[in-house]
Amino acid sequence: MIYQVVGVFIGLIGIIISLIRFKEGKTSLGMLFLWMIIWLIIIIVSLLPESTSILANILNIGRGLDLALILGLIGCYYLIFKIYTMIESLENEMTKLVREMALQNEKKKKKEEKE
Repeated sequence: MIYQVVGVFIGLIGIIISLIRFKEGKTSLGMLFLWMIIWLIIIIVSLLPESTSILANILNIGRGLDLALILGLIGCYYLIFKIYTMIESLENEMTKLVREMALQNEKKKKKEEKE
């Protein structure tokens, strides 16, 4: 019973934080949608724990806990991939910026040498 209250509480806090981050422009609409789905699933599973067993039986997976672990693992891999691609993109942007700054400094030095 206590885990149901804690699960709903965590889900509601997550929804509120997600909405605040979206309003502040710190997250995109797509990520807001993804997090809303995750928080709603947490709330539903907290209120109806037997729903994981029913879904696991439909998908021919042993138990509801196995289904939750599989989905959690897949979700974690997705988030790791997303973070990896963001880091890679930031590295590329930083490299371009450093190159541009180096070229500007070189032009500035050449201009000062001519004077």
